[in-house]
Amino acid sequence: MSNDQRKFLHSLWDMSSSLKLTMFLLIALAVLSIIGTIIPQGPPPQEYIAQISPNKLKLYQLMGFFDMYHSWWFILMLYLLTVNLVACSFKRLPHVWKTITRPEKTLSTGLEQALANHVTIKATGDQELMKTMVAAFLKEEFAEPVVTEINGDWHLFAQKAPWCRLSVYFVHLSIIIIFIGAMIGSLFGFKGFVNIVEGEGVSKVVSNSNKEIDLGFGVFCEQFSVAHYPSGAPKEFKSILTVVENGRPVPGYEHVRVIVNDPLTYKGITFYQSSYGNTGNYFFTISNPDGKNSVPLTVHGQSSVNLPDGSSMHVIEATDDISQYVQGLSGPAAQVEIHPPNGASEQFLVYANHPELNIRHAQQHGKGPVLDYKGAEQRMYTGLQVARDPGVWVVWLGCALMVAGIFAAFFMSHRRIWVRIQNGTVTIGGNASKNQAGFQVFFDQLADRLKTKFSGEVR
Repeated sequence: MSNDQRKFLHSLWDMSSSLKLTMFLLIALAVLSIIGTIIPQGPPPQEYIAQISPNKLKLYQLMGFFDMYHSWWFILMLYLLTVNLVACSFKRLPHVWKTITRPEKTLSTGLEQALANHVTIKATGDQELMKTMVAAFLKEEFAEPVVTEINGDWHLFAQKAPWCRLSVYFVHLSIIIIFIGAMIGSLFGFKGFVNIVEGEGVSKVVSNSNKEIDLGFGVFCEQFSVAHYPSGAPKEFKSILTVVENGRPVPGYEHVRVIVNDPLTYKGITFYQSSYGNTGNYFFTISNPDGKNSVPLTVHGQSSVNLPDGSSMHVIEATDDISQYVQGLSGPAAQVEIHPPNGASEQFLVYANHPELNIRHAQQHGKGPVLDYKGAEQRMYTGLQVARDPGVWVVWLGCALMVAGIFAAFFMSHRRIWVRIQNGTVTIGGNASKNQAGFQVFFDQLADRLKTKFSGEVR
């Protein structure tokens, strides 16, 4: 291999193991993730497409902005970060591993001068007795020491929590495991959506990439219900689902209640309660401002209808008895939203038993047509988000490992104590891998207790 090739490989290795590259990739991933919160993910709704230009739409589709977490450039950055973490670990691990497995066990003059914490104690007596006493002291107050004799001098070495130096590498490994879990989910899992009409079932769903996916079993919606607050806002909506396989309900998965944050999971596929709506019809009449010349008007489910003045209308919600929301009124009512050709949209209630209120509303808003509500042929459907992620347990494993690694990195420290007994002099030194201020307090207290021990026992 030529010198130029060696220089190139060395430069490539230095760049791959650079902390600057780590920070750049982390900041870039954080900034670029904002795209996923601004641009809707999955098939873009028609309202959003209408707001952007055709060229911008093509650019977004080319760059994968509508599914950015599976885009080639986002996955490439994850790969680069993984390579960077592995390179950083391999570059720094040998030195850390040597510190853990082959520590310096003798307190040489050079090591003593390099330690920020060291104390010398003058003592008289037999060095063998001193060694025995110091070993017992360290075992009781700190950790059991390793005793070494060199040319009649005694060296004692004790340490605590040496393996916490590997905590940063456990964090690196946890990030890589999380990435692997995410990639497994991306390659072998899916996310989709399905609407199930009450009293019907489905066996296929449509993924966010508009692919039809066969579940391998059926899901039947036995019942759907929605509860409201006094204001009319939905309080809770729930589905009663039954899983059907080979034409029969699956034991243990019959009449399962599914609400928000309480999903149904079967064979690794999870169904989350997401939305609901009506596939039936809403019936109205529309008349002149004086309430005459009325003609029927039918709104189909969530669709909109055009009104004579050029505006459009759709139904937001309907109830069979408005008295539970508005005191003094009774009977069916519907909340509708009007979108005029020019101007802001408007939401209001249309009543069945109170036509005078409908006329008053029309007169107060420019003498427009009068709407009267006649009831509904409601047929509710439940909207379910469907997800399969075989890598989720790998991600959880990575998260658990990350918590353990971060705990060790922040709250544990590798502490080391050296003692040298030489010619009636006891020298004690020590250091810690982190929290030097806290270790200095501990070291001073340990040295004071050892001094007291010598003054009381060694003669």
